[in-house]
Amino acid sequence: MSKKVLAIDFGPYTGRAMIADYDGGKMNVEEILRFNNTPVIVKDTFYWDALRLFHHIKRCLLSAKKYDIKSVSVDTWGMDFALLDTDGIMQGNPVHYRDKRTVGMVDFTTKTEIDAERLYEITGIEPVEINTLFQLEALLLNHGSHIEIASELLFMSDFFVYLLSGEDRTEPSIASTSQLLDVNTKQWSHEILDAIELDKPQLPGIVPSGTSAGMITPEITKELGLPPIEVIRGCGHDAQNAIAAVPAQEKDFLFISSGTWSVMGTELDAPLINEKTRTIGLSNEIGFGGSIDLIKIIAGLWLVQECRRQWQKDGEDFTFDELERMGHESPAFKCFIDPSSSEFIGVGNIPQRIREFCEFTGQEIPETHGEILRCIYESLALKYRHVKEQIEECTGKKYDKIYVVGGGTKDDTLMKCITNACNCEIVCGPVEATAYGNAAIQYITSGDIPDLAAARKIISDSIVQTVYKPMFTENWNEAYKRFAAMCDDE
Repeated sequence: MSKKVLAIDFGPYTGRAMIADYDGGKMNVEEILRFNNTPVIVKDTFYWDALRLFHHIKRCLLSAKKYDIKSVSVDTWGMDFALLDTDGIMQGNPVHYRDKRTVGMVDFTTKTEIDAERLYEITGIEPVEINTLFQLEALLLNHGSHIEIASELLFMSDFFVYLLSGEDRTEPSIASTSQLLDVNTKQWSHEILDAIELDKPQLPGIVPSGTSAGMITPEITKELGLPPIEVIRGCGHDAQNAIAAVPAQEKDFLFISSGTWSVMGTELDAPLINEKTRTIGLSNEIGFGGSIDLIKIIAGLWLVQECRRQWQKDGEDFTFDELERMGHESPAFKCFIDPSSSEFIGVGNIPQRIREFCEFTGQEIPETHGEILRCIYESLALKYRHVKEQIEECTGKKYDKIYVVGGGTKDDTLMKCITNACNCEIVCGPVEATAYGNAAIQYITSGDIPDLAAARKIISDSIVQTVYKPMFTENWNEAYKRFAAMCDDE
């Protein structure tokens, strides 16, 4: 007999509800609802519309009613948070990680509060201005009144679980994105909290990923006419769910979770923290079961999404298929950007920023839409090769293939660029990796699947994987020499 669960996944621009069905042999997922996650700008501040998102969660539950689901789990992006008062009421809307309030906060914190080397030694996380630590520093410096009335901080996935079940806890995967967690003890670092003099809000208690948060509250079940449904606190961080769904059978493997962000890395048993990993900017995030994912976070297909958004503002509306075709048909190797450069973190006119980057680095400036898109595709692929070589150097291991999961696998042009740039086989799928991982952790929590290795085998047997093999690598090798010479982390 099959068992169904509901996976609710919030990305930076969309959210969706996925029904997973596991029959003891194979697992299938089906999208039943998709909705926009549109940030709102008010008085020059970039906010999430958090209560509207919770309304969408209720819509997800209503859409899932006919499937007789046994549990639900919610995942979101990392870093961002809601502040609650002593009555558990949200104080103001959560601020978007791309808001400009954190500009300069990394330098301020590491020069006046805690040394950058020590911060990395404790957390294993690359200091990036969007991390929770630097968001809190911005609040402490510029909006102290917000901190004064706040009793508790909940990361976004934890906030939604709290609204569903009433339990205010967190788990290591989402907590590790904050740069407030000691990666070795998997507990909050009092050294960091003392350094920034953060007495409040209180940080939530930490429980293992894949634990029950109880049942949906009686108020919600009555409002929506639902039967009792268990709320599972899985991996609250969407990237860690995608990594959990990588269909690798070998112990040592390299992966790319390709979507709005690119997350590239490998899975380890323990943190890898040294001067080399710090200089390169590799992060040790915590995955399901306490594993360590040694990763590099790269601006991914957000670059294409933002180009499309800019061109829509200019009166030109293209589908993503049209954008891919324009990029595919444009001349190769004209110019490159470093997708990890700070110029490409904040919202704004990405096509213009790409032109400015190319001009500043002495390259030919892309003029047409297709040339800009080709620049993005090739730069992403070359960045993956760069990071692959860095991870191999740090781990002392060689990887002869890369597993690519997530929505980016639908982009044939990008996949061909990756296999050629990295000169290795890439294995693509599942597209809905976050949903597969979210559901798999629910089944592990309930005892229907014994462990993550078994879940990955089930996912591998349940999907069609596309394999790409490299061609024309000589031209890519020449392009890589040009690209590597201008990377920030060389």
